[in-house]
Amino acid sequence: MARILVTGAAGFIGSHTVDQLLAVGHQVWGVDNFRTGRRENLKSALAGGLKFTELDVLDVARFDRVVRKSRADAIIHLAALVSVVESIGNPELNFRLNVEATHRMAEAARRHGIRRLVFASSAAVYGDSKALPLLETAAVSPISPYGSAKLASEQLLLSYAAAFGLTVRIQRYFNVFGPRQDPSSPYSGVVSIFIQRLARRLPITIFGDGLQTRDFIPVADVARANVIAATKARVATGVANICTGRRTSLRTLVRILRRQLPAPAPRFAVARPGDIRHSAGSSRAAQRALGFKSRSEIGPSLRALAAAEAATIEA
Repeated sequence: MARILVTGAAGFIGSHTVDQLLAVGHQVWGVDNFRTGRRENLKSALAGGLKFTELDVLDVARFDRVVRKSRADAIIHLAALVSVVESIGNPELNFRLNVEATHRMAEAARRHGIRRLVFASSAAVYGDSKALPLLETAAVSPISPYGSAKLASEQLLLSYAAAFGLTVRIQRYFNVFGPRQDPSSPYSGVVSIFIQRLARRLPITIFGDGLQTRDFIPVADVARANVIAATKARVATGVANICTGRRTSLRTLVRILRRQLPAPAPRFAVARPGDIRHSAGSSRAAQRALGFKSRSEIGPSLRALAAAEAATIEA
């Protein structure tokens, strides 16, 4: 079994990744500063053997000590500023938590002989591309500081792969949803916000006309892709979309949820700056390189999530 260090371990994607790593017997170290991660997300992982340290990746000396002590075979780097909207409001913070933190992580890995890095990138690197489904070879033209920071981090890590012989897997996540996504944050994913409000029979707001589309992928699939990228034997450096390859409009999303959670009709507001009109990826590169393919359909996944939220309210 492998030894894996996960940054951002207490976050939405991080905690699911940690759980799946532990479930198949890997030794896992986690770090998180709880800026957006939650301690309760790690409850089962800590009981299952996770070795956890509360720290910021930008605390260079302490992070270096954890990396050295872990003697990890791979690092899954999920610690980041995670919002397009927040990156526009605070681009300097976006640079520090995304680009600088990625650099610090890569340097620690290089110094301590860690040979594989898995990086949480984003479909935001493509910008508002019209060439759908998006291939990894498509032109990259981010339209937000967040997307630019992810692209800069990708290039930094790929240069480390070329210069230092590391294996780097770039995971371009599309729109991830599922349990533990924090709906209380204004920067959270649209699915968690919609479900929380609809379950309480509160109105929801769609920014734009609702015809914009996204490639929604359940977090369990994303976590599984991370596990494969970190632990699969004889994986080469490369970039892969982590997606379903299917497009769903926000209007369709709301229609599915309102069948499960009857609530007032949505309100509409002006589209937010930096939002992309349409997004959907091709999953062929992930299938070729990792043997990864999404196992989920959006309808059943949404209904299960909505039912769980409704049950929580009733309890």
